[in-house]
Amino acid sequence: MAEPRTPRLDTPRSTRRQLVRRPAFNNDTFGVFAEQFARFMGTATFLLYMTGFVVVWVGWNALAPKDARWDDYPFIFLTLMLSLQASYAAPLILLAQNRQETRDKVIAEQDRQANARGHADMEFLSREVASLRMAVGEVATRDFLRSELRSLLAELEERGLSHESADEGREPPPN
Repeated sequence: MAEPRTPRLDTPRSTRRQLVRRPAFNNDTFGVFAEQFARFMGTATFLLYMTGFVVVWVGWNALAPKDARWDDYPFIFLTLMLSLQASYAAPLILLAQNRQETRDKVIAEQDRQANARGHADMEFLSREVASLRMAVGEVATRDFLRSELRSLLAELEERGLSHESADEGREPPPN
């Protein structure tokens, strides 16, 4: 049920009183009913029920005795009943579609926000990967260290050999 309206301080009071109060109903409850009705109308069950209804109606009014028929040819009352059903079904289906459209807008906005967050995360991660690549490019690799150590060892060996050859011509230091 709708809550009674409380007067607001920023709006003037109405000087006219309504003789007949408007009926109050919950829009969500009516909307849920409209959606269920629209879903049911889109099923094979509804089509079978409607087909059965029309077949029984036409069969009774075509085959029953004249005094027992309620809608003689050309089935004007049947046409009226189907038009009445369609006149109520169309607004209910439109209401259900409007509610679905509203839900779709909310979902689309949530998807857009999630995509924006994902895009920002991907940009952040790609910047991080790029900085890691740059940092790794500056880091000495195992092969580089090995080659440097080999060249240093070779240089030390070369110096050691040159010192040994120089030391061969000298006398050993006294103890």
